[in-house]
Amino acid sequence: MKPQDLFQETIIALNANKVRSGLTILGIVIGIGSVVAMISIGQGASGSIQASIQSIGSNLVLVMPGFQRGAGAGSVSAGRGSATTLTQEDADAIQKEIMLAKAVAPEISRRYQITAKGKNTNTNVVGTVAVYPQVRNVEIDVGSFVSEQNVRSLSKVAVLGPTTRNDLFGESSTPIGQIIRINRVDFKIIGITKSKGSAGFTNQDDMIFVPLSTAQRFLAGDNYVTTISVQAESPDTMTTIQQQITDLLLQRHNIPNPQLADFQVLNQQDIVQTASAVTNTMTILLASIAGISLIVGGIGIMNMMLTTVTERTREIGLRKAIGAKSRDISRQFLAESVMLTFFGGFVGIILGWLLTFGVTYFTSIATSVSFYSIALAFGVSTAIGIIFGYYPARRAASLNPIEALRYE
Repeated sequence: MKPQDLFQETIIALNANKVRSGLTILGIVIGIGSVVAMISIGQGASGSIQASIQSIGSNLVLVMPGFQRGAGAGSVSAGRGSATTLTQEDADAIQKEIMLAKAVAPEISRRYQITAKGKNTNTNVVGTVAVYPQVRNVEIDVGSFVSEQNVRSLSKVAVLGPTTRNDLFGESSTPIGQIIRINRVDFKIIGITKSKGSAGFTNQDDMIFVPLSTAQRFLAGDNYVTTISVQAESPDTMTTIQQQITDLLLQRHNIPNPQLADFQVLNQQDIVQTASAVTNTMTILLASIAGISLIVGGIGIMNMMLTTVTERTREIGLRKAIGAKSRDISRQFLAESVMLTFFGGFVGIILGWLLTFGVTYFTSIATSVSFYSIALAFGVSTAIGIIFGYYPARRAASLNPIEALRYE
């Protein structure tokens, strides 16, 4: 049988039972649509997480405090801000001893109640140094950032993020020179940063930056820092810097056993890879759950094709009697099965795209419809047609023409 004849016969056979064919492919449509939507949501989430991590800085190595008591199952770790094990002197030593470090920006970060002109907000106050914008990709929209002179002179100046500015002074205002009160200490506003959005669970626009020395003296009352951000010369040197910082701080803190380190050193590339692995796993899990409906749809295809074979037994017998070969019969029924799933896959892709668009439009969840997800959907739908259509096609081809012609 010629391909064009096979195609025409398939269309005629499916059109003979339009309603049944439409109901049969419904499971495929829902399954493919769900898989496309889940993959798109997963890929969008992965891209957003990676972009958020990259937005905190370029070629970044983060040093954070922590402590461990004992070893093995009895060890206890403390996270960011819960331990006082890093100092300004540690940051100075990293700047001096680690030759591959391009810039070092220590910071102390705590939440405080902020008041200005009768309004108040609770936000994150970051005490840091002049190179912080370079290390952490912070851009100034209006005014200037904290300078080295501000740090040396313990200046009571502040740089506001756009969200904090909006909360205290209203959107699009320029409160340069205005006074805000942080923990009952007055600070003069000298700058507003550009919007960066969120990074993980942190809103990078809801922050206030002040000189590190000022924060330590007037706000925190100690010399500890909560994070030391180290910018590497290039991505290739990040792992080396990570190890060098670990060795240096172990020596400075007199810790012979690395497993008992009272700090942790994180490589930005490792963070990105870990986040990507988690989101990829979640994407596969969600797509697998959605794929269950594809199996149900495939069973529906098989059931319909078996019914069709039974209904068209006399037709099969007649075709064989006038010379049709078993492989021709098999190809025809297999083509009908594949055509059903292929069309269901096409409609399912449109449904998946609409679901993805709806998620992006009505929520803040980022999505990404890729060629990979579309190609996978077409491939899976075709495979389902072949797998679940094989048995009915084989059964049709194996019918005895004499018995088939006698069938009532």
